[in-house]
Amino acid sequence: MQTPDALVRASALVTPAVDAAVRQLDPSLHAPIRHHLAGGGKYVRAGLACLGAAAAGGREVDGVPGAVAVELVHNYSLLHDDIIDGDRERRHLPTVWARFGEGVAIVAGDALAALAMQVLLETPTPARVDAARRLANANQAMIAGQAADMAFEARARVTVDECLAMERGKTGALLSAACAIGAVLGGGDAAVALALGAYGEHLGIAFQAIDDVLGVWGEPSVTGKPVGADLFARKKTLPVAVALQAGGDAARELESILSSTPTASLVARATVLMEESGARDTVTAIAERHLRAALHALDDTDLVAGPKEELVAVARYVTARDR
Repeated sequence: MQTPDALVRASALVTPAVDAAVRQLDPSLHAPIRHHLAGGGKYVRAGLACLGAAAAGGREVDGVPGAVAVELVHNYSLLHDDIIDGDRERRHLPTVWARFGEGVAIVAGDALAALAMQVLLETPTPARVDAARRLANANQAMIAGQAADMAFEARARVTVDECLAMERGKTGALLSAACAIGAVLGGGDAAVALALGAYGEHLGIAFQAIDDVLGVWGEPSVTGKPVGADLFARKKTLPVAVALQAGGDAARELESILSSTPTASLVARATVLMEESGARDTVTAIAERHLRAALHALDDTDLVAGPKEELVAVARYVTARDR
């Protein structure tokens, strides 16, 4: 699918602002951070912040400080996630830890997290303070989701509900905050921020469900990650949780594979078992259900028509992606 115009506009607005913010950091961090950012990105969170401002009755540019802050938090989490997961490649480039070392990647991530708050609170208006509070809360929820994700690796089984709760924090919280922060910075009231936050949370779960499918069945040349990367890491993603919860001999075999040392042949067998269990179709249906809930949330309050239509387009885009 063609990238929605809203995300193209957000990239044009936010990229130079992110670059300007990064220039405030210690020069020793410029190279690793710019290397990480050079891989690009879809600017979904930035686009949602800008659209949230416009949908609330403001201008897209009103949402830029929030968009920058959310992008900085998102990218700090990616720097740390790559270390946790041992991923050596992201967006077809070496990850920061693989190229510059783990210590540099950790400190670079810490710097981006702190910088996000500095960007929002540089001018501490009531709206920006509210936005900072929302971002801090989302960051804590995201960290809790990451902690749960890591804890799941040591467990033999995880229920679908537990997996969804983890993904609500790990992915849904930041997308929800992006939308609500945009609404706040655009002058929207509490009802608008609540509705847009609900849209973002459901969209985040749908987004992560599709990401989980790509993590098992995606094409490496398109996704930029090795095939079966999540299975090699013994991650209990939604397809795994669905297949295990289905029970039977296939679930027991899959559980045995995931508790052993992963090899290419075992990962291939696990992929077959999940396919036969219907996990791919089930997870896709979960994504579609949350997409519908996200779109329904947009009808819960009065929004500016044009930006509302673009929020619909962005939601359909991120749930129909292949990378």
